[in-house]
Amino acid sequence: MSKKLPIEVVHEVRDCCLCLATQRAARTLARRFDRAFAPLGLTNGQFSLMMSLNAPQAPTLGRLAQALAMDRTTLTAALKSLERRGLVETRLDEKDRRARRLFLTDAGGDLLAAALPIWRKEHAALDAQFSHGEAQKLHKALRKLGAETHIEEKDPQHERHC
Repeated sequence: MSKKLPIEVVHEVRDCCLCLATQRAARTLARRFDRAFAPLGLTNGQFSLMMSLNAPQAPTLGRLAQALAMDRTTLTAALKSLERRGLVETRLDEKDRRARRLFLTDAGGDLLAAALPIWRKEHAALDAQFSHGEAQKLHKALRKLGAETHIEEKDPQHERHC
């Protein structure tokens, strides 16, 4: 029979664990945005993935996986449903035929444009739950925690909006 830990330890982890708190918050946010995007047939993960593809240079699978802090296998599975719907396509890199680049299709771009006002509305509602200082501190702390996978260059305009 296994030895049980005292309830105080359970409470310590519940109250102090950043990983648990972040997981709970992420699940809550994911459900919120999933509900908001549901009329468009999108999930929050698909929105984030497609937004990451909306760039001047189409990313490789590996680079996108790194940017989204996903393993390549999980990303490939997530891409399949978007490819089947004609929202994303994969093409061989013109310079390096071993690499695959990911592109939003016109239909994907249109859907992403339709989803953006929904994202903005939900984000504004979330931001309203915090004071300006709290929201800035939270964004800064989350960026710091995710810095090891963050590969984009700093964008001063992004900083103003977030």
